[in-house]
Amino acid sequence: MRPERTPRTLRQIADACSFVLSVTEGKTLEDYSGERLLRQGVERNLQIIGEAVGRLRRDDPETADSLSEHERIVGFRNVLVHGYDLVDDAIVWDTIRTKLPLLLSEVERLLEKRDRDPEEGEANR
Repeated sequence: MRPERTPRTLRQIADACSFVLSVTEGKTLEDYSGERLLRQGVERNLQIIGEAVGRLRRDDPETADSLSEHERIVGFRNVLVHGYDLVDDAIVWDTIRTKLPLLLSEVERLLEKRDRDPEEGEANR
């Protein structure tokens, strides 16, 4: 376990979530499906999120457990990487719209909590 990496990993998750939400703002599923570069950028950042959550599970399981769908996030990353030809744009789009804002909120809350009470972050190490 390497909980000292937790803040950096959380920031990486937040950054990737923010990027995806930003580039899809004002877009539709049809826009998403029709723009290859957009799809690839989104999928890459979803992979980063999944990999970072997987790292968080190894480095700081208690913090990872506070993310509501951490196991599904890692599983989704695996589909994007290994089952790339099976990816359903509608499922990705639904994930962006319904799951990503919640994940970003949870991660931001964890980062704010660590900023407010650094000793609590140390206690989890």
